[in-house]
Amino acid sequence: MFLIQIALVLLLVGGGLTLLTQGKATKRREALILRRVDAYIETIRRERGSPILAAMSDSELRDLLYAGAHNLRAATQKRMWILLGVGAATLFGAIVMGSQDGWRGFAATAAIGVAVGYGASEYLARKARAPLERHGVDVERLRVE
Repeated sequence: MFLIQIALVLLLVGGGLTLLTQGKATKRREALILRRVDAYIETIRRERGSPILAAMSDSELRDLLYAGAHNLRAATQKRMWILLGVGAATLFGAIVMGSQDGWRGFAATAAIGVAVGYGASEYLARKARAPLERHGVDVERLRVE
């Protein structure tokens, strides 16, 4: 019982520190996104590869790229939560099948769960990139991890 209490206190302290330092990380990420957007605007103006992007004003490009970077980040976070759910459901299903069918049932359920998780990940990643790619934007230049 004492170890559980210590673990809970450490968990609360760690969560509190994460919440306190989250603002700094967000500010750094925002600054990095803005720098990447400005650099990409300069590249678009210099290379003139996409006529759609070259025809836009700097403020339009900045709005498009900045919103796109934020949407891409939100879609990535959503994808990770969905994959966590798929993984948890796969593990639960594999444990249930393993208790009824043994290792063969566990392995089959886990393999199906991995395939479903991979398919969901690819679908969500392509869905997140599609709006930007439709405008001719190189998504990898905006990605901030």
